[in-house]
Formats: sequence, structure tokens, C-alpha cells
Amino acid sequence: MNKILFVFGTRPEAIKMAPIINYFKNKNDFIVSVCVTAQHRHMLDQVLNFFEIFPDYDLNLMKDNQDLYDLTALILKEIKVVLNDFKPNFVFVHGDTTTSMASSLAAYYFGAKVCHVEAGLRTNNIYSPFPEEINRQITARIADLHFSPTESTKLNLKNENINLKNVHVVGNSVIDALYWALDKLKTYKDDEMIMLEDLINPQKKIILVTGHRRENFGEGFLNICKSLNAISKRDDVQIIYPVHLNPNVQKPVYDLLNNNMNINLINPLSYPSFVWLMNKSYLILTDSGGVQEEAPSLKKPVLVMRDHTERIEAIESGTVKLVGTNFNNIVNSVSEILDNTDYLNQIQLIENPYGSGNTSSLIYNSLLYYTSND
Repeated sequence: MNKILFVFGTRPEAIKMAPIINYFKNKNDFIVSVCVTAQHRHMLDQVLNFFEIFPDYDLNLMKDNQDLYDLTALILKEIKVVLNDFKPNFVFVHGDTTTSMASSLAAYYFGAKVCHVEAGLRTNNIYSPFPEEINRQITARIADLHFSPTESTKLNLKNENINLKNVHVVGNSVIDALYWALDKLKTYKDDEMIMLEDLINPQKKIILVTGHRRENFGEGFLNICKSLNAISKRDDVQIIYPVHLNPNVQKPVYDLLNNNMNINLINPLSYPSFVWLMNKSYLILTDSGGVQEEAPSLKKPVLVMRDHTERIEAIESGTVKLVGTNFNNIVNSVSEILDNTDYLNQIQLIENPYGSGNTSSLIYNSLLYYTSND
């Protein structure tokens, strides 16, 4: 029986891998093992607990002030031990993290086949996002099987001379995770949700803000904060901003926004609480990739505070608008959505371009077919 090793290290990876892992574990065609690098520790553990994922290998590689050189070297070294112990036939990696890039390289050295989930996203600018764009491109050169969210991402791989017989369009598993979470939230409530219920003013339109991208550090975040201050002067809005723990985010945000009565700066939220808050929001301002994929299923408009996005399908479908970090673009775009319900009504009619929540089963069936015909 073929053995599969799932490797991931960050909260976004965990969210998107969890439904696939649980789907595979509920079947009997493969031996499944899970390895976490814990590239992010605390936020990763929250997701593992919520989705009831219990890693077989926990490398616990997170260290203070760790740079990309050290992290990449550590992952290569430590994954070698796991590969030699478990001896997988297939190694699943996800997306664009340093964990995915280094683990796929290690799996290649070992001789295991690499399966890349969320394959083919591109900005074609290797410095935006950094280092995620180059991580994706390196992983694509190594991978044996590519699980692409859309036809557009498949085309990106075709343009890079990837053999299309090994590319499968399966949607994005973040939608599987979202629907799983929404169902669980019918009977689930934690202290964070109680806090949020007390915090939210039901008479106002909730603007949810997230931001953490490296390319926005410095002037980008200063512009974002100035924009939020301007938007907060409206009487009909309440801005809720779970602030990323990175000091490059914390400093400008707290320096410029902390004394604003209409902006609530809170700690990063657990995944279930974040889904709950997304569902309560009127619109979302973000530089996150996952939010661009999730929000359309919740029928929420999204303004993306980046100059480039690899989620081009969301732009083309109209569920997402790219506003960069320009002050006027952000303020004017938010005002347009708040003052004109036409766009909000339009969002309600658009199907999510990233699928309907059956990605895990499509990946499973693709691999089952591959192994039976290999």
C-alpha cells in the first residue's frame, strides 16, 4: 500500500491541508502520516486542534528572528530524518511557503513523488510576493503531480512546459475547510467569539482588516494605516483589525491607529473566530491570499491591498478588487462599496471561482487513479 506524507508548517497551509488529510484518513487506500515543521507555532496549533489533526512528526522549527537561510537549511536537514523513517511514496506540500519549497526538494532527493496542492498560481514577479512567488515556481519544477485550483492556474503551468497529464484542476481546498468550519460553528463557540460579540456594534457596517505581507512593510503599512484613519471618520462603520504579530506590522499599526475610538485593534484570531468574523463583516480589506478565496463563498466584497495578486480569477470574476496601498485608492474604493449597494448585490450572484468544497475528493480520486495506472 502506498504511503503518503503530508508536510506543512504555517496556519494557512494547515487550514487548506486539513480537509484533504481528514478525507484521506477516512479512506483505506493509502497509509497516511502528517509532519509539521511548525514554521508558525501558536497559530498552527490552533488550526490543528480545531480540525482534530494530530501530527505524527512535529519538527518544532520556529525560532525568534529566524531568517530564510536558517529556516530553509533546518527544514532540509530535519525532513531528511522523517523521510528516512516513514519512507513515503508520495509527499504532499502546499502552496508557496518555505516549508513547501524545502520539503519538495528534500522529497526529490529522497526519491518520493511530490504532490503540489494549490499549484500554478503566479504573479510572475519573483519579488512580489517575496519569497512566496519563487517558492511556488521552484516547487512546480520539482513536483510530479500538480493540483491546480482553476483552468487559469493550469494554463500557467502549461506555459512553463509542465506536462499537462500531471496537472489536475480541483478547485481550492480552502473552500472545503470553510464549509467544514461553518458547519461546526453552528454548535461551537469559544472565548474569542464571545469577545467579538461584545465588541461588534450591530448598528454599524463591520470592516475587517488583515495585513502581513513583507512587500507592504514600511511605506505600504503607513499608507494603509492613514487610509483606515480616514475611513474611520464615517459614523456608519466599525473597523476591526486583528494585528499580525510581526513587529514590522505591529509598530506602524499601533503607533497610528491605537487611539482611534472607531478602530478596534485586537490580537490575531483563531481560525474559527476569524471565519465567524468574516461572516459578520460587510467588507474585507486584506493582503491575504486565503481571504481572497474564502470571502466569495460568504458573498463578502474584498479589497486587496497589494500591487499584484496571484488570485487573478477572483479579479476576473469580480469578487475581488485590487487597490494596492495607495491612500486614495483604498479610501475611494471603500467609500464606493459602502455608499453603493449595486456592487454588493452583484457579489451575491457570482459563483466562487475556487470551487464548491469538493477539492479533497477530487485530489483523492486523482491520486487513486494515478497509482492504479502507474
